[in-house]
Amino acid sequence: MPQDSTTVDSDGSHEDHDSTAVDSDSSQDDQDQEDQIKNHITVHWFRHGLRLHDNPSLLAGMKKSSVLYPVFIFDGTVAGTKTAGYNRMRFLIECLKDMDDKLKEVGGRLYCFTGQPVDIFEKIVEEWGVTQVTFESDPEPIWKDRDNSVKNLLQSKGVQVVIEVNGGSPPLTFALFNLVTTTIGDPPRPVDDPDFSKVRIPLVDNHAEKFGVPTLEKLGIEPEFPEQNSRINKWKGGETKALELMEVRMKSEEKAFIAGYVMPNQYQPDLTGPPLSMSAHLRFGCLSVRKFYWRIYDKFRKIYPDASVPISLTAQLVWREYFYTMSVDNINYDRVMENPICLKIPWYNNPEAVNKWTMGQTGYPWIDAIMNQLRQEGWIHHVCRHAVSCFLTRGDLWISWTEGLKVFLKYLLDADWSVCAGNWMWVSSSAFEKVLQCPHCFCPVRYGKRMDPDGEFVRRYIPVLRNMPLRYLFEPWKAPKPVQEKANCIIGKDYPLPMVDHKKASAEYTPHCAPSNENEVRQFVWLPDHSPKGGKCTATFLCDAMEGL
Repeated sequence: MPQDSTTVDSDGSHEDHDSTAVDSDSSQDDQDQEDQIKNHITVHWFRHGLRLHDNPSLLAGMKKSSVLYPVFIFDGTVAGTKTAGYNRMRFLIECLKDMDDKLKEVGGRLYCFTGQPVDIFEKIVEEWGVTQVTFESDPEPIWKDRDNSVKNLLQSKGVQVVIEVNGGSPPLTFALFNLVTTTIGDPPRPVDDPDFSKVRIPLVDNHAEKFGVPTLEKLGIEPEFPEQNSRINKWKGGETKALELMEVRMKSEEKAFIAGYVMPNQYQPDLTGPPLSMSAHLRFGCLSVRKFYWRIYDKFRKIYPDASVPISLTAQLVWREYFYTMSVDNINYDRVMENPICLKIPWYNNPEAVNKWTMGQTGYPWIDAIMNQLRQEGWIHHVCRHAVSCFLTRGDLWISWTEGLKVFLKYLLDADWSVCAGNWMWVSSSAFEKVLQCPHCFCPVRYGKRMDPDGEFVRRYIPVLRNMPLRYLFEPWKAPKPVQEKANCIIGKDYPLPMVDHKKASAEYTPHCAPSNENEVRQFVWLPDHSPKGGKCTATFLCDAMEGL
């Protein structure tokens, strides 16, 4: 490639071939010179940050460019495609189509390729005369070899990640991580939206045929279950939908703030309402986490200008960043062996039990309804994730969290390597604990009753139990035979008997640990400090389904 080729990382700093670094603190003279010299032919490589707003690396690339090529490469692993099932792939394609549509509005298009990034870049650098490549830095170690290979091809240097606080080592508890983030301070405000009037995005004949966003059919992706194409809750990918959904979400947050509490969906999660979670859009980068953070923060400040901002306001976003930080430089983060932060617990090996759990055939309606929603729609609520993950691991089946991780990485729209593995290690008590002692777990009957008091969620995702009286809905094996016959559901025939006895299973195998820091537990499982009606909450007051807290 040309000797003046450049890579630009996500914070806008530049490192060129002769190792002369130019960062955002350059002198005004340098800035003026950069504004005058816009002669780069730039490729911006989209990977996880599938958006135009708050995209520092895109802005940095456009800053000195006369020509811009927006590129996405299907390499078999990008954006989690190696493990993704039908719903996740559909969401990704929707993200890319939305990106292409937004670029059309400014006279451009998205260029999609299939192949290994090194091979693609080697080809387009020569054919397009590329002199600059920009992309957002991926901190997860699974992308390190890919990015280093591309950087080596482009003869440039990568971004060095240094954790200055806490002695240079990741803070292994959430409390320590909060201390680190408090020291660092709030994240930067989002950067400006890009101005495409100053660059040209070339168009080619037959673009759709040569570089268009591929269809699921072209990629060989087919639905695994008929329900995946007849979803009740339909999650749609893309920056446009993400920004629209954020505004809807802000109305819900504002009502809660005015009423005197935060995180409204933690008090009584709406499991059957329309989608409000931003997690899938954050995972694919359709929505900037900084934009979401500051929208929530500013909304709270507008209502309470003089009040201190509670940590719980953005706690779930902080948990997300916590798990990203924990995975840095740990290529074995998603497994038990050779993972320095994970306890080597002697889990059971039971593929048949894993399959029953995956397919919603455990015999516990609350657990099975959740797993059915996961496979059919690609998303389940935070409290539902805790219920099924605890059931698989330290609550009932005592099967390794890595088996659950595989299922989540396939079906969850918002699953990514760091956050998903981190959540599984935490819930299974395999990592991130300061003190390791006795087990606590979620009861698959009582927790379901608390979260789905009318049984609407269970009836929706287990139609065979639609006519079962509420009294027996969460433990239908206790229903008398005449009641089962009237409900057209014979337990053991139309719906399975429980695969384990929860009370016995949760007590018989307790060789390791469970969450012991109550404040961390309360934040992680969305237990509030105060109720909407006022007064101090305790776990037992809020929910009798939390055993042992």
